[in-house]
Amino acid sequence: MNHLFRDRAPVTPAGWAEIEKEAKRTLRALLAARRVVDFQGPLGWGASDVELGRADPIASPAGAKEVQARLRRIQPLVELRIPFEITRAELDAIDRGARDPDLDAVTAAARAIAIAEDRAIFHGYEAAHITGICQAAAESAVPLGASHNDYPGAVAAALTKLRDDGVEGPFSVVLNEQLYKDLAARTEGGYPMLTHVKRLIDGAIVPAPGLEGGLVISLRGGDFELSVGQDFSIGYLEHTTELVRLYIEESFTFLVLTDQAAVPLSMRARK
Repeated sequence: MNHLFRDRAPVTPAGWAEIEKEAKRTLRALLAARRVVDFQGPLGWGASDVELGRADPIASPAGAKEVQARLRRIQPLVELRIPFEITRAELDAIDRGARDPDLDAVTAAARAIAIAEDRAIFHGYEAAHITGICQAAAESAVPLGASHNDYPGAVAAALTKLRDDGVEGPFSVVLNEQLYKDLAARTEGGYPMLTHVKRLIDGAIVPAPGLEGGLVISLRGGDFELSVGQDFSIGYLEHTTELVRLYIEESFTFLVLTDQAAVPLSMRARK
């Protein structure tokens, strides 16, 4: 972890502990894709790619036409980093035992990088050569309908598609934050709409700020793989007499191995 240069930061062990506690709390609350895909890692900061097990034929070496050559395919890891600042005064307060430190900058950075990871997994990240789940399964998308009352039917239709394709459960439903809140607040027959959706599946209903619309996904395993090199870590950039500049970063890539194992729920205007 020497590349994080934490030993150069004017931050005491107590300060690091509070910063990391706040970052972990936010990440645990917001990361959604990790709850429904396979996780591989951490592979370490030195990991640069994931082998795909495939190779493509290429031209023979110069002057050796009889030689057959193949180039192995790999999936590179992408590095994400978000800088943030903490005042020296707030770090001093932590060292004095303050129980209400102002760590809003840590929260904001952790939220942003969590949503960035989820968006890459759900919707893809072209520059990083990542195809998202909703991209890969776009042709099987089920519209959510015009009313919240239509949502249980949309989930049921998605489950039927999955089972018709021979995909086994358990199944989970992932919803963007607003949909999750709306379904929790609206009722039918005296029960929240969220309860009606929950009855259809044997997995969890997962809120996901980084998702557009919704997703019904199999949790059987072996269909979607998140490979993490360095998991979320906090490093040091620089400091002045008043501020300390830090950052949170990770490295990862994502593979869709079976696009039939998920069905997106596409948004439409709601009543």
